[in-house]
Amino acid sequence: MSQHLTWDPLMIQRYNRAGPRYTSYPTAVEFTPATSDACERSALAADSDKPLSLYFHIPFCRHVCYYCGCNKIVTKHRDRAEVYLAELYREIDLKAALVDRSRPVEQLHLGGGTPTYLSDDQLRQLMTYVRQRFSLQDNESSDFSIEIDPRELGPDTLKTLRELGFNRVSFGIQDLNERVQIAVNRVQPEEMIEAVMRDARALGFRSINIDLIYGLPHQTRSTFAETLERIIDMRPDRLSIFNYAHLPERFMPQRRINSEDLPDAPEKLAIFGTAITSLDQAGYQYIGMDHFALPDDELAIAQQKGKLHRNFQGYTTHGNCDLIGFGVSSISQIGSSFFQNQTDLNAWSERLDNGQLPTMRQVSSTTDDLIRKTVIMSLLCHLTVHFDDLDTLFAIDSRSYLSGATEQLGEMEKDGLVTVTSEAISITNGGRLMVRQACMAFDAYRDDSETPRFSKAI
Repeated sequence: MSQHLTWDPLMIQRYNRAGPRYTSYPTAVEFTPATSDACERSALAADSDKPLSLYFHIPFCRHVCYYCGCNKIVTKHRDRAEVYLAELYREIDLKAALVDRSRPVEQLHLGGGTPTYLSDDQLRQLMTYVRQRFSLQDNESSDFSIEIDPRELGPDTLKTLRELGFNRVSFGIQDLNERVQIAVNRVQPEEMIEAVMRDARALGFRSINIDLIYGLPHQTRSTFAETLERIIDMRPDRLSIFNYAHLPERFMPQRRINSEDLPDAPEKLAIFGTAITSLDQAGYQYIGMDHFALPDDELAIAQQKGKLHRNFQGYTTHGNCDLIGFGVSSISQIGSSFFQNQTDLNAWSERLDNGQLPTMRQVSSTTDDLIRKTVIMSLLCHLTVHFDDLDTLFAIDSRSYLSGATEQLGEMEKDGLVTVTSEAISITNGGRLMVRQACMAFDAYRDDSETPRFSKAI
């Protein structure tokens, strides 16, 4: 896993097709409407000794970032957060009443939106409420993380978060170039970013993640290289380098971005190549799917030990957990079933007011889904999957069962990106940046004749 990445722009262009990011399988587009909350209630109440991961969606932002495609509510009326929290507590009560209190919570994440839109007091109230209803584990392996906005931090917010048990923070920088920041309406001076990094280190947060986006207006290879140089000097533990997908017909804020200001396809690819090369030379390990980490980070160590997982929170060391989502649009993964909350705030609130779980869509995995999920997640996390392991797990002849999918890998195999032997399917070092395309061969729901439902990989 520590090999230097192979950068081949011509090969990447050849395989740069639209496809899922596979934070789940089946992916969220395969979820079907739920007629009631009965299935989710049953899943939550089922006997299980699996630990828990809790996700809380805080949808509010004070400013709109023009590139954003998240489920969010942009408002400067802070009182709306208080109303939202009252409903969120109702959902916490409903779900906590169904779950065995003895199950430990090993992972917790606040996402958004902007979770630090909440005041320090509101964050304290929320975490106190959660601790009263779930068994949060405060130990070295616990992973309690929150997405922060440096522009939305009070003088004591980071200190408050650390006192509340958070040990990991993540925040978006996207780009340090002022012209790019103005074009996407996210202006945050470099001095502000450095202050947050410095304070988080001093307070003992054990992992700091930074998000960058390539393909934004006015970006060039040289400007993004300057951003990367300054970010590398800050030495975040993890970096996520995301591809900007310009879809103004789907995301209204993106209509404020002038498409003529976006880098063209060759320049965008070159920007990504610059990022790959710079981070590789700086000693960051490529985890996969746009994610990088220092060799001593938990993600890199887990990957080296074959213990890395992937779920709706991205790459994680806690894939053995049942994930319970709270808040508008959040997704739960309980056993082999998935449930998504109502994505409309009023519909979410109405269900809770009626004493119902706010289930909107769901899917239960078939045996075929579980087999293909195992293959896809193994390739995404560890670049290989062994047929004997699949045979043991599912009591099948996996070589025969997956023969149709492996045949689809023929072109990638000829190009030296994949190897298929009698023992295993593996991604070569040259194919690591195209692993998403290899996984698509095992996706039984993929329909290339449809209008693309996903963004391109790069």
